[in-house]
Amino acid sequence: MKRAAAIMVLFALAGTALADEAAVRRLIQSRIGDEARIEQVERMPGSALYEVAIRGPNGPQLFYVDDRAGIVLVGQAIDGRTGRNLTEERLRKLNAIDWASLPLDSAITTKRGNGRRKIAVFSDPNCPYCKRFEKDLAKLDDITVHIFLFPVIRPESVPLTKSVWCSANRAKAWNELMLRDISPAASPDCETPVEKLVALGRKLGANSTPTWFVETGERFSGAIPLEDTRRILDAAARAKP
Repeated sequence: MKRAAAIMVLFALAGTALADEAAVRRLIQSRIGDEARIEQVERMPGSALYEVAIRGPNGPQLFYVDDRAGIVLVGQAIDGRTGRNLTEERLRKLNAIDWASLPLDSAITTKRGNGRRKIAVFSDPNCPYCKRFEKDLAKLDDITVHIFLFPVIRPESVPLTKSVWCSANRAKAWNELMLRDISPAASPDCETPVEKLVALGRKLGANSTPTWFVETGERFSGAIPLEDTRRILDAAARAKP
């Protein structure tokens, strides 16, 4: 935030000549130095503002610059007609992962119907929001659910997830635990990918549970309403060839 404030002050001191995308890019880069790199500068449709995407040590940030490159706005851009949070949507795309890079062989996978909707969920068995979210997912047809064991809430989550992995039928053991509160009977002493999955989740920015990804690689957090989840999954399925 200090960096953002510094950039805003510097821009306030900039000249008032009309700018284009290249001029905005040069001006920003001269102010931020080597601490971050500019990923993209583009004019927002129907607006006099430029959206500036910068990636630094803490990930991507968005700024909005007026057409004279004299003022920088830091905050959320909301579409006044639809109420869409444009900043949130853009950051999801900038934070998107490569779906193909996910180690799906280390996931607990359930497929229903044709499985066209695809979701990968980092989930903790002691997370009430994870349970609520997965109960909603269980109501959807034509879906493939990849669960990545992510025991980060309580210490006792670790042996629980390992017991699931060590079960003869992992999908059944996980669903009984999350949907019916039935703990797995298997011993947790087999070889598991749990520690590697926790490290992966941290690397991918899973700072809360559930954190989930759709096939486009976009990341979401929390248990959102079922109809919103359905809409997001359908959009991601349509976006893939």
